Amino acid sequence: MRISDLRERLTLSFGDAWAPSFASDIALSELASKTVNEALAAGVEADEIWKAVCKAHPQATQRYR
Repeated sequence: MRISDLRERLTLSFGDAWAPSFASDIALSELASKTVNEALAAGVEADEIWKAVCKAHPQATQRYR
């Protein structure tokens, strides 16, 4: 998965207003308490990040798995 695909799925799942804040402010235990942006900066693959987001927020991401 490309980073642009990850960002698009975040936007589709959480909305235009919430997705950027989610990516920068919400730490996920599945990512060793990193945010999406921190995980990307650390070199974590986008598909692994998306799986972590799906696990942490299954209802919000259900339609875009």
